[in-house]
Amino acid sequence: MNAPLATLLLAALAQREPQPFQGPPELEFRAATIVSEGTRMAAEVFSLKEKKEEKLPTILMAHGWGGTAFALRPDAVTFAQAGFLVVAFDYRGWGNSEGRVVLVQPAPADRKGTTFAAEVRELREIVDPLDQTTDWLNALHWLQGEKACDPKRIGLWGSSYSGGHVVWVAARDRRVKATFSQVGAFDSRFVVANELARMKTLGDATRRARGELGYPEPAVRTVGNLRGAPVAERLMHYAPIEEVPKLGTCASMFVVAENEELFDNRQHGIKAHELAPGPKKLVTIPGIKHYGIYGEARERAQALAIEWFTEHLKKSD
Repeated sequence: MNAPLATLLLAALAQREPQPFQGPPELEFRAATIVSEGTRMAAEVFSLKEKKEEKLPTILMAHGWGGTAFALRPDAVTFAQAGFLVVAFDYRGWGNSEGRVVLVQPAPADRKGTTFAAEVRELREIVDPLDQTTDWLNALHWLQGEKACDPKRIGLWGSSYSGGHVVWVAARDRRVKATFSQVGAFDSRFVVANELARMKTLGDATRRARGELGYPEPAVRTVGNLRGAPVAERLMHYAPIEEVPKLGTCASMFVVAENEELFDNRQHGIKAHELAPGPKKLVTIPGIKHYGIYGEARERAQALAIEWFTEHLKKSD
């Protein structure tokens, strides 16, 4: 596998520290907590004040490799202004979310019950697509209890690495009616693409399982300049491209960058579009590379998402 494909997975924007949110006066904004596998994840909820008594079509959002909900605020605001309930969240161990914890030392042999004092280590800024898609599924469960959410009109928005996550989730949960994937990555099996990579991935997996190798430290950059280190033995089992045919009637839109430099669109967004069984659309944004979707093409991408979600989530309005 070549170098651009080895850097696949991508993030959108470099991680930044969250700032107090001061949105447009017409918007309602609040922080929320979503529990995933017993860990509290931070979420941000946006909607129009004038629609606070309505059940709204809903967009669930999360970022790709190394990103956080903070970086999604411009998109979330735009979608909320278009009449959607919007929820953006941080994965476990990222942004304002708590991380999973592991015991530093073995649990005491004389412990009684399931509660005991221990020194723990919090796992942060680790890229594990199987954990992240679990977070998506739990966020989807959380939405069902949200007063303003119309549970029959839920869409998922993903970008870069999470552009594959939304397909993975929608293939498993029929409550998702539409997905929007921009510059999405749909295959993480580059970690076993050749014999050398396979030996490294499986060797690390063995060492980790035997307690000889721990989890990466926070803020590690092992894939280009992307924040967060992957757990390769988890990536080897993650290929959303294989899940696309399972989408059923879910409406799927794929947006690709004409000059994508991180991977071959023909094996990712274009192939995903070919395989999608339900209502679908493919748009190529001319003249941009991968990160142009967050720069010169951001407003174009926002307009495409609003158009797609309006068509497929607002039909019953």
